[in-house]
Amino acid sequence: MKKRKNHSPEFKAKVALEAIRGEMTLAALYKKYGVHPTQIGTWKRTAIENMATAFTRRGAAREQVSAADVHKLHSKIGWLVVERDLLAEASHQLLGMGLSRDLAFGKAGPVKGTKNGEPGSQVKPS
Repeated sequence: MKKRKNHSPEFKAKVALEAIRGEMTLAALYKKYGVHPTQIGTWKRTAIENMATAFTRRGAAREQVSAADVHKLHSKIGWLVVERDLLAEASHQLLGMGLSRDLAFGKAGPVKGTKNGEPGSQVKPS
C-alpha cells in the first residue's frame, strides 16, 4: 500500500495558483507535480474561497467582543445567579427542607399533601 503524501501549505498554494491561472490543464499539472487532478481542483476551490482572508488585518479578529459587551454579560450572569438563589430560597421556604433542591434537579418524588403528586388531587384531611 502506498503511503499518503503530506504536502506543505506552500506547495498547495503554488499548485492552486497555477490551476487558477489556467495556463495548464489539470492533467498537465498532474504530470508536472504528481498530484491527482481532483486534489488540484479541491486546492484551487479552497484557495479561491479563502482569498479574501489574505487582505484582512493580521491583528484584528473576525468579530471581537468589546469590553462593554463582556461587562454587560457578566452583569447579566450575576443577576441570574442572584435570581436563582432567591427562587431556591423561596421554594425552600414553601416546600420544606431539601425538597426544593430535589425539584430544581428533577429528583423529587410526590409533593406532600397530594395523591401521587398529581396536581389538583389534594388529599382530604381526616
